[in-house]
Amino acid sequence: MTYLNQFDISLWQACDTFYLKHQAQCLQLQDEHEVNINLLLLSIWLDKQTYRLQDQAWSQLKLEIQQWEERVLLPYRKLRKLSKNSLAETEYQQMLDVELMLERKSQALILHKLRLLPHEGTRSNFEIFLELYQLDSSNYLELAV
Repeated sequence: MTYLNQFDISLWQACDTFYLKHQAQCLQLQDEHEVNINLLLLSIWLDKQTYRLQDQAWSQLKLEIQQWEERVLLPYRKLRKLSKNSLAETEYQQMLDVELMLERKSQALILHKLRLLPHEGTRSNFEIFLELYQLDSSNYLELAV
């Protein structure tokens, strides 16, 4: 089976469904530990596909996505949050829509990088990913189910 054909928009649709069920915990990890939710969801999805990235691949992926998001997505997210009380509801919704577009750009970048990374790893993607944030995956087992 070739996995590269699976690394398309349908991957994110599956992740969105999972996210809706676990939104509160995902946002808590983002807010308290600066965890990248897209990469968190990817790690869970890849484990379900038994597609294991090597440990170093996760470090590389996190770094490259973090650099892009720190330049574009995160400053915009901060601006949106700061603007919330100063904008009409429709204006704020427009900002949310732009942020979602930036999230989708981030997801496209992740998919592009994913196709280039070495795999045949031996450990759970979820465990490796959380270790990058000094988190113990055993504290988040409900996400790995």
